[in-house]
Formats: sequence, C-alpha cells, structure tokens
Amino acid sequence: MPIDPILNRRSIRKFRDENVEPGLIEQVLEAARLAPSWKNLQTWELLVITDAGKRSEVAGTMEGNPARNAITQAPVLIIVCADPTRSGVMNGKEYYMTDIGIVMDHIMLEASSLGLGTVFVGLFDEEKIRGIFGIPGQYRIVAMTPLGYPEKIPEPRPRKGIEEIVHRNNW
Repeated sequence: MPIDPILNRRSIRKFRDENVEPGLIEQVLEAARLAPSWKNLQTWELLVITDAGKRSEVAGTMEGNPARNAITQAPVLIIVCADPTRSGVMNGKEYYMTDIGIVMDHIMLEASSLGLGTVFVGLFDEEKIRGIFGIPGQYRIVAMTPLGYPEKIPEPRPRKGIEEIVHRNNW
C-alpha cells in the first residue's frame, strides 16, 4: 500500500487565497467520519468554518500561536470537539482524546492526499472559542486545523530512525 499521503503531509502555516471546492471539503469530512473510535462510540463533533470573520475572531484569541495567521489565510477551519461523558474512561485513560487524535490524523492525511494543507492546532483559549460559536458546555474543544491550498510546502523535517523508537521483545 502506498504511503504517499503520510510521506507528503506537512504542517502548513501559509495558504493561497483560493477557495477549497465543497466536494473536497466533504471528502475530508468523510475521512473524519470513518475514523475508528473506542468501542465505536464516535464521540466527535466537527464544526466547519468558512466565514472569514469567524476565522478572524478565532485567530484573535490565539496570541503568540504560530498557527494564528494560518487560520485567517486558509478558507476553511475545522474545529474538532468531543463530549467526554459519551466516551470511555478505563484505567485513568480518557479515550475521547485518543479518538480525536485519530480523527485529526484522518483529516490531515485525506487533505494531504487531495493536495490540501493542514496544521494540527491544539493551543487556544477553549472558553473563548466556545463563546464565539456557542459550543455547548459538555463538549471539549480538543483540536482544530486550517484547511486550504498551501502557499508553499516546507521540506520534510528530520524524523527519528526506526532503531531509535522501536523495542523488540524487551525494552
């Protein structure tokens, strides 16, 4: 199986001033919908923002975050939320966080396969974002990503080798 979307995915922080076709947005959302989740509970909710004013409001809450400009440049912002009460907790692990990580991975890889750019954004003021969009209090706003056509694609960043991260049979 080719892993081109994985090899080609980059964190994009500069976007072209070009709208993303609705069909491509739907493909990205469908990839998110198909993500696996703990006990198949599918606790995520996705908020798709195409309104430039709303994206600008979000960016205004992100002082010091390098993704701030990307959110205003990209024509689409996807906010990923989860209701922790609808997810499982076992041995102190809250599985909605893992589930959202998988959803974000699906979004980013599908976007990459379509020639679109994303960047995982996890540093933001959750309560300010909640207020902008009226997100109900039981939901956690876990992550977001701008979505659009990259202005430039950065070179790959160094990755650790397999021998540095894999233990076989013992630590």
